[in-house]
Amino acid sequence: MLKLLLDEHISPSVAAGLRRRNPALSVSALIEWEGGSFIGQDDGACLRRAAERHWTLVTYDRRTIPPLLKSWAEAGQSHGGVIFIDEKTISPSDIGGLVHALAALARETAPWTGPAGSAFCGAESDPAAKQPCSLHGHRDMAQR
Repeated sequence: MLKLLLDEHISPSVAAGLRRRNPALSVSALIEWEGGSFIGQDDGACLRRAAERHWTLVTYDRRTIPPLLKSWAEAGQSHGGVIFIDEKTISPSDIGGLVHALAALARETAPWTGPAGSAFCGAESDPAAKQPCSLHGHRDMAQR
């Protein structure tokens, strides 16, 4: 099952909403996680610790995280997974929409094991499947 780490630009109310919806889901806002010690820290340090602890980062940051993931991939360094949220489709202020999308993604991936890949919630998701999120790099890891 996914363990979701919400970056510092996502309201802790999203974590609370996800916990209410699915008490078995591990979810933490960055301000709560590791005593808040990663607030304002380098993205790489946060991703490294998240990978060590098997947490998947949830972020709107499509400016600095993708180049970091690319350099890690080139160096053969793994990560715990990243879920990118499209701010034009799910606004950061749309707490309910974000809770709904992430809860649906958690349900879909619950039976899966193995290292995480990436997912997009919003404009890049699969409209034909009527899913709020689409997965990339997970299908070959499905344990069905």
